[in-house]
Amino acid sequence: MKCPNCNSYQTVKNGQRKGRQSYKCKQCGHQFLESYRPWQYSDEVKQLCMKMYLNGMGLRGIERVTDIHHTTVMGWVREAGTRLPDTPETEEEPEITDLDELQTFVGNKRHKVWIWTAVNHWQPGIIAWTIGDRSSGTFQLLWVVVKCWQSFWYVTDGYAVYSKFIDGSQHIVSKTYMTRVEGENTRLRHYLARLHRKTLCYSKSIEMIKCSVRLLLHYLRFGTVPIPV
Repeated sequence: MKCPNCNSYQTVKNGQRKGRQSYKCKQCGHQFLESYRPWQYSDEVKQLCMKMYLNGMGLRGIERVTDIHHTTVMGWVREAGTRLPDTPETEEEPEITDLDELQTFVGNKRHKVWIWTAVNHWQPGIIAWTIGDRSSGTFQLLWVVVKCWQSFWYVTDGYAVYSKFIDGSQHIVSKTYMTRVEGENTRLRHYLARLHRKTLCYSKSIEMIKCSVRLLLHYLRFGTVPIPV
């Protein structure tokens, strides 16, 4: 039997799984079955799992409830999220823009990353965001988009990076005036288990955070989840 991982023929039988012969490659250690049954989940099942994911359940929690392996659900999230834009299309150009950043981590708590968000002070929903470290270089990526709106005012906290880009005559530094953007960041934490505080759920890649945020923003705006192929 040929190993599908390294193409070696140095394989041995390795018991059975649900009545099908299992093999193990002596060359690379890969375990595989002689044949795999074709299987296709319905669009309804995919949508249900992804809605569970976008309503605060972790991937392994979904697996425990539905018996669908967490890597399968993760693949659906990645596939659907990759095909979406960062934010749903809008012609919205806010007169007042709120800016803030949300901290999370990737892999372990020492590897911190920040999601920088921009919202219309008078309307719900995140209308621009980026992810990276907490430096001015990362914020500049967001500022390239935000400055095109030519808002009258920009509301932020006292973090020094903002004042490097925002003209003082347009800059309002006020935590009490940031309830809109802080509320939107709280919604990100509420709906995505990987962003919860003090949780066993965490991200292993920035790409999965990006896919998750894209999906959530689409879901919150339209109430639907794009079905992966």
